[in-house]
Amino acid sequence: MIRSGIGYDVHRLVEGRDLVLGGVVIPHEKGLLGHSDADVLSHAIADAVLGALGEPDIGHWFPPSDASIAGICSLEILRKCAEIAAGKGAVIQNVDATLIAERPKIRPHVEAMRANIAEALGLRPDQVGVKATTNERLGFPGREEGMAAMAVCTVDG
Repeated sequence: MIRSGIGYDVHRLVEGRDLVLGGVVIPHEKGLLGHSDADVLSHAIADAVLGALGEPDIGHWFPPSDASIAGICSLEILRKCAEIAAGKGAVIQNVDATLIAERPKIRPHVEAMRANIAEALGLRPDQVGVKATTNERLGFPGREEGMAAMAVCTVDG
C-alpha cells in the first residue's frame, strides 16, 4: 500500500547556537533553539516519515524531557525513522521538503543536505527534494525570529 505523510516544524533563531539544516552546519550569526541540534528541516522530514507510517510524531520518539538525547544530531532521528519503517516492512520512496526562511541562502548547501538526508534514510539523493522559500518578510520567518519547514514523504508497504 502506498501511503503519504506530511510534516511541519518550527524553531526560534537565537545567538550562540550553530545553524544546522539537513545535517549541514551553515555559517550564520544565529542558530536554531531546541533540545536537539534543532535541525528544523530534518524534523519536518522525520514527522512526514512517521506520519506516512501511521506513527506518533518525533516528540513521542524523542521527547524533549529526555536528557539523554540533549543535543542529538537530527540525522540520528532520521535514522531511527528509517528503522521504524523497516520494522513495519515499509520502504521509504521519497521525501520532499521546503525550508521557510529569509536568510541565509541555502542553495550552496542543498546537495550536501540531500546527501545527508538520503544517507540517514537509506535513500539515493535523487529521492530527496530540498527547496527553500522566503516568507516575503511576513510573520516570524519574515522578521527572522525563526525558521520553519514543511515536508512530505511517500512510503510503500
